[in-house]
Amino acid sequence: MNLSPEERQVGKTNFHAAIGSELTRREFLQGSLAAVGAGGLGLGAFYFGYTRLGGDPVRVAIIGTGDEGSVLIGAHTPEYLNVVAICDIRPYNIHRAFHGDVMAPAVRPGLMAKYGWKTRDEAEKHVRVYRDVQDVLRDPAVEAVIIALPLHLHDTVAIEAMRRGKHVLTEKLMGYSVAQCKSMARVSRKTRCLLATGHQRHYSILYANAVETIKAGLIGDVHHIRAQWHRTADTWYYPLPDEKLLAELESFRTKFAAEKDPARKEKLAQKIADLEQRYLDKDVDAAAYGYQEKRLAEDVVFPPICELIRWRLWHRTGGGLMAELGSHQLDAAGIFCTAARAIGGGTQLQKALPLSVMGVGGRHLYPLDREVDDHVYCMFEFPGRGYEEDPNKKIVVTYSSINGNGFGGYGEVVLGTKGTLILEREQEVLLFKDSDTRSTISVNRSRQGGPVLETAESGAPQAAALGQQALEAAAVSRGYTEEMEHFAWCIRNFDYEVNQPRCHPEVALADAVIALTSNIAMRSGKQIAFDPDWFKIESDATPEGTPPSEEV
Repeated sequence: MNLSPEERQVGKTNFHAAIGSELTRREFLQGSLAAVGAGGLGLGAFYFGYTRLGGDPVRVAIIGTGDEGSVLIGAHTPEYLNVVAICDIRPYNIHRAFHGDVMAPAVRPGLMAKYGWKTRDEAEKHVRVYRDVQDVLRDPAVEAVIIALPLHLHDTVAIEAMRRGKHVLTEKLMGYSVAQCKSMARVSRKTRCLLATGHQRHYSILYANAVETIKAGLIGDVHHIRAQWHRTADTWYYPLPDEKLLAELESFRTKFAAEKDPARKEKLAQKIADLEQRYLDKDVDAAAYGYQEKRLAEDVVFPPICELIRWRLWHRTGGGLMAELGSHQLDAAGIFCTAARAIGGGTQLQKALPLSVMGVGGRHLYPLDREVDDHVYCMFEFPGRGYEEDPNKKIVVTYSSINGNGFGGYGEVVLGTKGTLILEREQEVLLFKDSDTRSTISVNRSRQGGPVLETAESGAPQAAALGQQALEAAAVSRGYTEEMEHFAWCIRNFDYEVNQPRCHPEVALADAVIALTSNIAMRSGKQIAFDPDWFKIESDATPEGTPPSEEV
């Protein structure tokens, strides 16, 4: 990742040419793009095999309208999902759900903008507002729920929703522990309610085409994957509704009064509105909802509202960097390792499962204001192609997630014996011959019928038109929209055995096992071998040693 603009352009052209070849879904994409151009379905619907709902959107409630819940509000398609209720205990989150986030309107536009309602009063004629989850689950108008609550609440709400006959899409991770995930999966089977988890790379056309590239053998045998998510600053340390925030609000009001430039004045007004809404959270009795005081030292104490607002920073409520960020990329690594095992008709599992993990982490930069690590580094072993015959055939995946320096951003680098595939920020896919980032690629057939790469010095050939159009169409979505559309389609075309979301319980459980076992490895300072039974819903074995609840 960290390529020059010239190297990146070469890689983009290479990948466009590759996916425009007959190695992937040429005819399929041609038909899809033609339909899109004629005003038909979106490219995602064609690519992942679902259709419109015929004017009968699924009535859904969004439970938890914070950062992720508001992103899902912005990404959902009203033709598939009709938001009839929201639930949150924070006034700030309720406000954002309707009005959007003035600091990030593109990804969090709010329900009013999504549905064209002029005022909040008008919006609330269509969307009921709840603060008690039980009230949402008792609402007969709600057919399905989207859960974007703090991680420790996923299982409780999902299980209760399914018991009441409501389908569930929960944000990642699936659950706080492997035992909880297995309980959720078992309830899904028992109630026959769909349970999807928001690992959106399963609905990214960019990632799907990267998988086709790997399966076709275009980069050869995969032997190493390097993934990272580096951030310059922590984005989880949200301001609390305290005297410090109030002082900041007054400071911005003073600047606003003195500002003469209309453009700067508008930006100040937006900041003031955001802070005013955040300050309203001071009236929430977080302790009454089960949130706890944090005493990190004798003189370092945080009130319960801090655990509510900064829930990702605490072990009781969140899973740290591996759960929030690493789970996405290890999910992708598993997808790529599965594809690598299918080259040439080789062994293909539903999803390649890791063999072992070791890691280190720590609070290296930030003060005593959290429990979770601000830096994590993990190394995984996955079975490679031919592993069953030769145990040396492994794929090693390295992962780092750090705060304090965003160099390289986030993405994955897949290294094979013939080429290198680079995926950046879920927006770009680059393909290079071997390790030479100056080389371009033309795709031909070998005498044996397999794909081969040919290189030339930088000075890229014309990109295949189909590949160019497909990538441009795909770049508008990171998969959030498609995962919700397909979830709705599965509900309306219900067949529990056949029409399951792409990230169904077996897939989501595997992602949770990987992320949560990584945390255990870092805490113990030991290499941990993955037990295959941890990945089986019907098994009581878990890495934590706690079995699923017997009550399900």
